[in-house]
Amino acid sequence: MHDPLEIEVKFHIPAIKPLRDSILAMGATHCGRVFETNVRFEDVSKSLKKQGILLRLRKNDRILLTFKSTLPNPDTQFKIHRELEVEVDDFHICHSILKGLGFHPEQAYEKWRETFVLNSTNLLIDTMPYGIFLEIEGQKSHIRDIADRLDLKWEERVLLNYLEIFEILQREEGLGFSDITFENFKATNSDVTKYLPLLYAK
Repeated sequence: MHDPLEIEVKFHIPAIKPLRDSILAMGATHCGRVFETNVRFEDVSKSLKKQGILLRLRKNDRILLTFKSTLPNPDTQFKIHRELEVEVDDFHICHSILKGLGFHPEQAYEKWRETFVLNSTNLLIDTMPYGIFLEIEGQKSHIRDIADRLDLKWEERVLLNYLEIFEILQREEGLGFSDITFENFKATNSDVTKYLPLLYAK
């Protein structure tokens, strides 16, 4: 049975190529790079986010409907949440079904994701409109081992999701938009590196 718990950490990275070279030198398998469009849905009272629930429809080379929820007792070392995900055939039809059930699209966000797999661990280089991050997803011991082998500082790990990181940018820079798209960020001079201490796990 699929384990519904997803365990991960993120690290901000200054450049892709040195990291990609290091990941490949470790023997990881390259699984390609895709562009992602994500839509976060809410209910009529906008209670999902308050409950720590993410209801998301994603389109890349596949179309995925995802439900994520936080755990009662957060882990201070890793980001852990319950994740249920199913592949669907049609983005627009699934979008319409969710709206028909009373949900509405609340926020869109985009990224480029490059995927590598090392044994049972996923290494994901995510180019967000506001910066580049490495996400390491797998078992706790494997995550920590890979982070050490890549010379990443554990005290600089990020346990926030990309929407929470954007909220910090939005607050600190007074951004007037909510969709995290490359087009929206073209008109800004946002630099996430100025706020990295606010992202690090406490």
